[in-house]
Amino acid sequence: MRERIRHLLLNWLIFGLCYPIANLLAQQEQRQVQRSLAIDLDASIPFLPWMVLPYASAGLLFTLVFFLVRSAEQLRVASRRLTLATVTGCLVFVFFPARFSLSRPVVADAVPATLFHWLELVDQPFNQFPSLHVAYCVIIWCALHPLCHGAVRALLAAWLLLVAASTLFTWQHHLPDVAGGLLWGAVTVRAIRPGATRRHTVAFHYAIMAALLVLLGVGALRSWFAAYAAVSLLLVAAAYHGRYAGFLRKRGGRHPLCAWLLFWPYLAGYWLTWMLVRLRERRQAPFVRQAPGLWTGRRLSDAEARSLPQGCHVIDLSGELAEAPALRRHGYSHFPLLDLQAPRPGQLLQVLAALARLHENGVPVYLHCAMGYSRCHLIARLYMRKRRQCPIRSTS
Repeated sequence: MRERIRHLLLNWLIFGLCYPIANLLAQQEQRQVQRSLAIDLDASIPFLPWMVLPYASAGLLFTLVFFLVRSAEQLRVASRRLTLATVTGCLVFVFFPARFSLSRPVVADAVPATLFHWLELVDQPFNQFPSLHVAYCVIIWCALHPLCHGAVRALLAAWLLLVAASTLFTWQHHLPDVAGGLLWGAVTVRAIRPGATRRHTVAFHYAIMAALLVLLGVGALRSWFAAYAAVSLLLVAAAYHGRYAGFLRKRGGRHPLCAWLLFWPYLAGYWLTWMLVRLRERRQAPFVRQAPGLWTGRRLSDAEARSLPQGCHVIDLSGELAEAPALRRHGYSHFPLLDLQAPRPGQLLQVLAALARLHENGVPVYLHCAMGYSRCHLIARLYMRKRRQCPIRSTS
C-alpha cells in the first residue's frame, strides 16, 4: 500500500507541477499562441454540458488505477507510463502550443456550470495537442483490461470511451488532439514494456529529471544551463539503460576532462551527496571490518585514508567520485559498478576474482563504493558467502 500511495503522489505531483506551468506559459504569450489544429468537422460537434461529468471523472480513474493493479511490476508499468505521458505531453504543450478555436456557450445548469467553473481555474484553452485525457484512457485500459472480464470489462471500456468522447463534447479539444492522444498513449505503452522496469528504474528516473529540466528550466526560465544539465542527465540515462558502467571513463582514480564537460551536473551531485553523508555520519567510523583483512565503506578523504591498515590494497567500485590522492599512490584497482542497479554477472566475477587473488597473497583490502551503502556490501556478502573461512592473515 505504501508503494501504491508513493507512486500515486509522485504522479499527481508531476501533473500538478507540469500541466499548470505549460498552461501558464501559453497564457502569458496568448497573443502569440494563435495556432489551432481544428478541422472542418470540429464545427459540427455539438456542445453537451453534461459531458463534463465523465470529463471530470478522469481524475478518479487516474487515482484508481494505482490501487487496482495487482503486482508490483504492474504498478511500476502503469505509474511510469502515466508519468512519461504527462511529462512528454507537457513538453509538447510548451514548445508547440495551440489553442481551442471555439467559444464555449454559457452553461445554465448548476452542476455542469460549477464543474466548468472549476475546470477553468486550472485548465486554460492552450494544452491542446495531444489530449492527455485520451492518452491516459489508453494507458489505463492497457493496465486494467487484463484484470477484469465480462460485464466489468465492458463497463470499463464504456467509461473510458465516454471520457475520451467528453473531450470533444465539452469543447475542450479538437479531433486532431484526440487522435494525437490516442497515438501518444500507444507510443507510451510501447515505450514502457512489462518485465524490464526494475532493471531500467534508474535510467527512467534520470530521463524524467532531464525532461523536467527542459520543461521548467528551458521552457519556463529560458536557462541554457538547464538545457546543458538536461543533456547531461539524458546521457546518464542512456548509460544506465545500456548498463555501461564505464561511461565516466575514470582512470587511475580520476576523471578525464571530457567526463567533467559532459557529466559535470551528475558528478557535482554525487560530490555534494558524499559531503552530506560525511556530515551526517561524522560520529561514525568511515569504514568497517567485514572479515580478517577485509574492510568496506565509502569514498574516504585523505585524512580518513591514513587510518587504513598499512599496505592496504584499495578496490574502488564507484565511477562517480575521484579517489583520494592518498589512496591512488598505493595499491589501487578500479572496477566500476553502476549505482542503484544490479551488476552484470561478469562484473561480479571480475571483482570477486581480484579479491580472491589478494586474499591468497595475504594482502589487506579496502573495498568501497561512493557512499558505502550498497555496492561494496553486496560484493563483500557474495565473497564471504563463497569463502566462509578467509585465508587472509589478520592485519588489525
